[in-house]
This record gives sequence, structure tokens and C-alpha cells, in this order.
Amino acid sequence: MKMDNYYYHFLEQMNKELAFVARELENSIFASPRTMLTHARVFVETILQLVMKEEELPSKISLTLIERIDTLNDNGYITIEVRDALHSVRMLGNQAAHDTRKFRYSEALQSWEAVYVIVRWYVETYGPIEFIFPEYQDPAAKGQEFYDISEIEIRLGALEQLLNASVGKHDKNLESDEKKKSVAEETSDPLPPGFTTIRKLVYKKMELEIPYFLRDAFLLPQRFERSEMFLIRLGAEQQARIMSELPNNLEGLSTHVKRYKAKNEEILFEELEVFIEEEKQRREIMLDRPGELFFFFKEEYLVVTEELAKLALNEDIFSGFPSLLKQLRKDQMVTVGQLPKELVILAKYDNVGIGTIKSLFEQMKQIQTTSTTAAVN
Repeated sequence: MKMDNYYYHFLEQMNKELAFVARELENSIFASPRTMLTHARVFVETILQLVMKEEELPSKISLTLIERIDTLNDNGYITIEVRDALHSVRMLGNQAAHDTRKFRYSEALQSWEAVYVIVRWYVETYGPIEFIFPEYQDPAAKGQEFYDISEIEIRLGALEQLLNASVGKHDKNLESDEKKKSVAEETSDPLPPGFTTIRKLVYKKMELEIPYFLRDAFLLPQRFERSEMFLIRLGAEQQARIMSELPNNLEGLSTHVKRYKAKNEEILFEELEVFIEEEKQRREIMLDRPGELFFFFKEEYLVVTEELAKLALNEDIFSGFPSLLKQLRKDQMVTVGQLPKELVILAKYDNVGIGTIKSLFEQMKQIQTTSTTAAVN
């Protein structure tokens, strides 16, 4: 799934890092006005650093934004309009960084307009002579595509490190080319919300990237066919109930429970890789089709129509597993729509295995297919 284009995409030909930070600012306007205001201040300060470098003006890292504005203003490099826009971004950013009040969308939009004035001045003064700067454009609210505030902060933080590095500002967190490449790859593509890497799990020389939306995901043991009992035992020791409980390095995880060894750690790592890929696919599907009801069984999924959701869970419609149907009714699940989205949860019932769940899933798919075909004809 690809996100929609963003307004400042044309900056990529001049400064990719600048363009990508602008993209994240646009994403944050309606998701978190405070975040947008705070980081817009950093954004324009970096532009001034680039200008001072271009004009060979003294530019210490310790210089504040207001000192940079005054220096450029006193030397005649900025117009009154640009100066006022810079101060607008600066003051709103300062308020957002220190004031606990709720910030409004209108304030973020005010800063966004001021950023436009600053970027246009920068590009028209220091960019390609033949480039025609486009007209101002209000950002559009993207509904369900909002990033979580914490995820925006992660993306902006990584990009701002790259941006600082691009103007010669030393950053100990980005000392190697390999680290710079890693951050660039992570943030250069407009990933769907939730897909930014939040942490990494390692086992020996292998790595797994954990996307933001899985940071606290419940590790349902039934999803891990070869590691089910291992996860149950670890969960009892509060070691692997949710993703965030897992240590960054899985080596030695088996020492928390008896009768498990390094081989179980390796198998769990392999199954975690499958789990993460399946969850990514599921999230892409749900982002593409918001408001839909889904059933998931391993790597497969079923879009549940209203007609299917209303079907009764009884032996007249579903055959081959009367014991499961009886237990479901006992738990007051009497229609298909009341089943859990994650169907493998049904394995908790007595004498219910993966084969039974697969049979239920296949019968629902067949009913759905037959109903759709009949409706078309």
C-alpha cells in the first residue's frame, strides 16, 4: 500500500531530507498539531543553517533560531515577509514545546502557511533558476490514514538527524554510513501508518524489524504452531505475552522456563518472522478497506458480508464439528458475525484443533462465494 503524494515532493530534486521532513509535517497537521508546530520550528531552523552555509556566514551549532533570523535580517538576506513568517513559526513552535494547552488545527495551518513563505523564498533564492514554485495548497485531512503521534515523532526524529547531517552538523547517533542508509531507507518511502520500525529483535546474526503497529501486539500462542507451548510457558513467567515483553535479543530466552533449549528460541524467531509478515499483510488489507469486517485464518482472510454475519451457527448450515458449535452457543455466540476476527482463538475450546477451524473457515468461504455468485446471476 502506498500513501498519497505530498505537497513538497518537488523538493526531492533539491534536498531529499528537507522534502521528507516536510512530508511528515504535512502528515502531522491533523494528527497532532503540537507535533507539527514543534518540528516546523526545527525544519525552518535547518533551512536557515543551509542558507548561512551557502552565504558563508558564521554559523555555530549553539546559535538559537532567533539569532539566526536576526543575523540574516541584519545582513539583508531576508525580506520582511520572510522574517515575519520565520517569527510566526518560531513563536508557535516555542508555545507547542512548553505550553500544555490543547493546540488547534488552525494554529498548525497558520504555521504551514508560514512554512510555505519560507520554503518558497529558499527555493527561489537558492534553488534551480528555471524552477517555478507552485501555488500554496492547504493540506487535506486523510481520515483513517493518520499516523499515531508517537510514530510521527519517530519518523521526524530520524529524518531530522539526516537533515542535520546534510548541513554538516555532527550527530553521534548517525556516525556510520550504514546507519545513515538504514534511517534513509526507513523514512524515504511514505509508508502506511503503523509500518515505521519501532525496534529490532535479534537472534544470533539474524534480525527482525518490528513495525510500530505491533509494538504491543498480543502474541496469541495458537498463531505459533511449533512454539505454542513454549509461548504459553513464557507467558506464565510474564516473558512473552505481548511483543514489547520480548527482549531485543532472544538468545537465552529459554532459560526462563524448564525443559526448553536454544533450538526453541530459534524456532520462535522463525515463527515470529512469519507472524510479522502476516500481520503486515492484514494491516494493509484493513487500511485499504476501512470499516469492513474480516475473519483471519493464518495467511488467509475473508471479508464478511452482512448476509454472512447474520447466519446462525448451527448444524443445519455448518457440518462436521457439532461439539464446537455447541460450545460457541454456550458462550452466547449464535451468529457468524459474533465469531472472533482471529479464528485460531477458537482452538481454546475442548477437542478443537486447527483442522476444525480450517473446516469452519472453508465452509464460510464457500457460503460467501455461493451467495456472491447467486447475486451476480
